[in-house]
Amino acid sequence: MGRATYGAARARKKRRVLKTAKGYRGGRSKLWRTAIEAVRHAGRDAYRDRRRRKRDFRALWITRLTAACRARGITYSRFICGLIAARVEVNRKMLSEIAIADAPGFDALVELARKHQPEQAAA
Repeated sequence: MGRATYGAARARKKRRVLKTAKGYRGGRSKLWRTAIEAVRHAGRDAYRDRRRRKRDFRALWITRLTAACRARGITYSRFICGLIAARVEVNRKMLSEIAIADAPGFDALVELARKHQPEQAAA
């Protein structure tokens, strides 16, 4: 009895995987088993890192805002709390851009946040 090789379907699968692995270093782009493994790992990493990139950018914006707030004598958390109390709906990305490109505008936002600080409870 002959051996089943799946014919055209298998050839298409191999072509697709090897095309995806094109540009990988060494046998990862030429050898079938190595290429399958490399493509699987690359797909997994790409999927994970598309989500991680969003976290990384948010962390960058918060770091920039923290530095800008400290330079103006207010903490990041008090700044955000004051903006929420003042009902200012600007996301952290835009706040970061304002802090970099428009210092007087950011100063105005800091003053607005200071004005809307909730009163401290006596401990």
